[in-house]
Amino acid sequence: MRIKNQKGFSLIELLIVVAIIPIIAAIAIPNLLRSRMAANEASAVGSLRTINTSCVAYSTTYGVGFPATLADLGTSGASASSTGAQLIDSVLASGAKSGYTFTYAAGTAANNVIPTYSLNASPITPGQTGTRYFYTDQSGVIRYNLSQVASSSDQPLQ
Repeated sequence: MRIKNQKGFSLIELLIVVAIIPIIAAIAIPNLLRSRMAANEASAVGSLRTINTSCVAYSTTYGVGFPATLADLGTSGASASSTGAQLIDSVLASGAKSGYTFTYAAGTAANNVIPTYSLNASPITPGQTGTRYFYTDQSGVIRYNLSQVASSSDQPLQ
């Protein structure tokens, strides 16, 4: 006696679905990784802009030029000071965020005023967390390089 109203999937239908899932995953995963790298790069550029703006605010507020370290822009202590200006969050002040490391270098002080700085953003794992390297300084222009640490002579972002 056969029942004609059977519900469920046949073995062949299940095998076809199981074969299609890895194909879809092989297409989707590389796109997901590229999207993540693009998001990390956009975050790095946004962080560089934030730091540039914070450096100008620091210079205006404390009258000693630009900060000596990236941590000086961060949050240390209950109130803002020249060693904890509370202009950027503690994650960015630590020098690493969203797959990028940030290297801040203050210029040589003249009359106890730091007139220049440079800032690099490099992917933590090139090719995985990002592909471009970024550079900025007190001019506020953000530059990039595709293969090595960026410098003041590299192409500016459009």
